[in-house]
Amino acid sequence: MSDRAGGAGARPRDGSGAGDSGEPVPAGETITTEVPALMAGLRVDRGVAMVANVSRSAAAELVEAGRVLVDGAPVGVGRALLHEGSTLTVLLPEAGDEAVAAEPGVRFEVVYEDPEVVVVDKPAGLVVHPGAGHHEGTLVGGLLSRFPDLAELVAAGVCAPDRPGIVHRLDKGTSGLLAVARTPDAYRELVGQLATRTMERRYLALVAGIVAEDQGEVEAPIGRSARTPTKMAITAGGKPARTSYAVVERRDGDTPTTLLELALQSGRTHQIRVHMAAIGHPVVGDARYGMPDKRLGSGRFFLHAFKLAFTHPGTGARMEFTSPLADDLRAYLG
Repeated sequence: MSDRAGGAGARPRDGSGAGDSGEPVPAGETITTEVPALMAGLRVDRGVAMVANVSRSAAAELVEAGRVLVDGAPVGVGRALLHEGSTLTVLLPEAGDEAVAAEPGVRFEVVYEDPEVVVVDKPAGLVVHPGAGHHEGTLVGGLLSRFPDLAELVAAGVCAPDRPGIVHRLDKGTSGLLAVARTPDAYRELVGQLATRTMERRYLALVAGIVAEDQGEVEAPIGRSARTPTKMAITAGGKPARTSYAVVERRDGDTPTTLLELALQSGRTHQIRVHMAAIGHPVVGDARYGMPDKRLGSGRFFLHAFKLAFTHPGTGARMEFTSPLADDLRAYLG
């Protein structure tokens, strides 16, 4: 799970995550991997699609743009074949240099709005902002349709063109609450609260197995996996990350599970998902770090951002919002 902050005037490089949920590797990153035996003989564009988790057409665009190298040399055509042991490098473009078009057809719920702040309840399956392979149908497109003034944040140089007002984000397969700023001052203030952890974000997750302790904390650095570039992992050179959890319910049965309430003490890509898998309790349905679950469907896992609290950047009042479990997650619990 990842919720990462942008900074004033900066272009966040956190993309939409990566994995079987259909989320691309973060924009601006360089992927370097040794071609394994199972990829030997594949066309380069297909190999790029696999390691960067993008569509074949997006992979072809990367090849044509000279952003794909084999053994340090740009690949001329996507139909060239990969060879075992070769070094495949994919240079992903920086996050959005182009403005996002307003998309009135994107569906999401607005739970609160005023001239400075918007709080939305994002459904699972919706990508927050454009990335490789996801150019349309994003939450940002829907937000710009409903709140055209968000484009002014880009004009003011506060946000990247593809992320107007986006303070933090949720993975495609995660549902729940997300804050959006409508003014430069509100954006800077909310980003600051996220950085100092005065913005509170809590999640509900159903994880595999019975968690023995009633509450606990996972503190382990997270970085990109050296073996599988599309995954995050516990790595010695990763960024510090800490996740606290408390047991809500232990569910015995043929397949024991535990419902947890979790809080992020940091905001790393896929943090909850990586930390829970690391202690032997992957999030149910998480095909990237655990096992898929047909009852939840492709790309969906049992993770919901149910609580969001922050100090209003204009009034100074403390605001708190909650979101009930999404219908599919309630049905899963039975």
